[in-house]
Amino acid sequence: MTETIGKGTWLDKIASLLVERERNLGRSLDIINVESGIGASGIPHIGSLGDAVRAYGVALALGNLGFRSKLIAYSDDMDGLRKIPAGLPEWLKDYLAKPVSSIPDPFGSCHDSYGSHMSGLLLEALTDLGVNYEFRSASEVYRSGIISNQIHEILTKNSILGSKIAELVGQEKYKDALPFFPICESCGRLYVAKAESYLQEDKEVIYTCDKTRLGNTELTGCGYKGKVSIMSGTGKLAWKVEFAARWQALDIRFEAYGKDIMDSVRVNDWVSDSILNYPHPLHAKYEMFLDKGGKKISKSAGNVFTPQKWLRYGTPQSLLLLLFKRISGTRQIDVDDIPTLVDEYDLYEDAFFGKKKLDNIEKSTKMKGIYEYINHLKPPSSPQEHAPYRILVQQASLFNDKDRVQRIYERLVKYRIVTQKTPSLVQKIELASNWADDYSATEEIPELSLSDVERTAINELIRELEAFSKKEQTVESQNELQNTIYNTARRNGLDPRNFFKLMYRILIHTESGPKLANYIFDLGFERTRSLLAKYS
Repeated sequence: MTETIGKGTWLDKIASLLVERERNLGRSLDIINVESGIGASGIPHIGSLGDAVRAYGVALALGNLGFRSKLIAYSDDMDGLRKIPAGLPEWLKDYLAKPVSSIPDPFGSCHDSYGSHMSGLLLEALTDLGVNYEFRSASEVYRSGIISNQIHEILTKNSILGSKIAELVGQEKYKDALPFFPICESCGRLYVAKAESYLQEDKEVIYTCDKTRLGNTELTGCGYKGKVSIMSGTGKLAWKVEFAARWQALDIRFEAYGKDIMDSVRVNDWVSDSILNYPHPLHAKYEMFLDKGGKKISKSAGNVFTPQKWLRYGTPQSLLLLLFKRISGTRQIDVDDIPTLVDEYDLYEDAFFGKKKLDNIEKSTKMKGIYEYINHLKPPSSPQEHAPYRILVQQASLFNDKDRVQRIYERLVKYRIVTQKTPSLVQKIELASNWADDYSATEEIPELSLSDVERTAINELIRELEAFSKKEQTVESQNELQNTIYNTARRNGLDPRNFFKLMYRILIHTESGPKLANYIFDLGFERTRSLLAKYS
């Protein structure tokens, strides 16, 4: 049997590999910094959040192994605006190629700049998830001179660097241009200013504001000729070398990356190792999140699924579960996945507390480990009150007054689903109520493969329910309905237990629940028949 590393998750495997690598390199293990880049050029989405959360997970795993670790959340707010993200105002075209830290906040005056608003949304989500981090902004790092030595080393060896970039990724432009973008003193734009030479003794870059192409847009520079100090914060390194500079300056030992920046990582690894003599960080490659249409979730394309949207309907634990379950494999993600992840977290909790037994020991260990990481290695002392998300949504759709939470709670007690009104239960009721308010009209239909006999039985039950719609809900009428469902199954040669499971799956997307007749009376016969008719 394979020895379990840490808590038996992929996070533990990476943490263990990282410690072993650092020991082999002979570097200090007093603190092991992990990093995540935080994009500041568009509205952050689940994918960009995942980068930071997974790095934080590795930091947790390092802590579990007995090592101090810190997540550095690095905002790329010196990047220039390359295009106007979908849905943002057209006046931003006047700021193309300008650093996002110098562009006004397009959402009003709640933040100092465009860049601080965008990175602030992601930092807000990290805080809501309980993620600990140290924030660094590129504008502050450049302005304070933290990476000036690295910039100097890179620019003094540019002749070697330009050829190596061309060899590694086929990009020729750095053979005759420095991998540094000055901010033009005249027009305030990046990218258009071509860095032509480096004055090593003065640590200044000579440039001409010429032209550039951003996607399909050709930008003409203002023609200004000038020079900038690499220590002034009025220019930035190109991505092909910038990662390496900050890895060394901030002593970064781990950073994951998406396959869309593989070329940049390959070059930066070489720069870190060969130009800066700093062994590049350990990496883990992750796949992109796709929308349900199979397209990459993108802040510029406008199909953004934000952390804030998830947290309107799902618990922080459900979002952490999504990101901690695994790192490999492309995944399609949408709001329809939220109810499943909320309920799945309850399953992990039941496994952790031994309420659900799993035959696969390895799977059980992983689930318990992920549960602990979701709870930041401080799991509760006892399981919380669980209620299936779909039941909460259906009940929320029946009530919309100020006593909504209380009335739903009373129904849950009546169904013997819960016994006490805890803060976590109230939170789930409120989140499910948001879902009911926003999505009940387009309620998801579970895909079920039914036999002709099952469809016949469902049709019979739909007809039987017509008579009950005129009856008062009493113990006798509930028992009568329960027997009717049972007898409908028997008449059609079906196992009543399986037929009841089928009813639960259609009505509440689970295989068990409260007494079915009781629930149908409360749900309403018209709505019940409507749900059943979709499978008749």
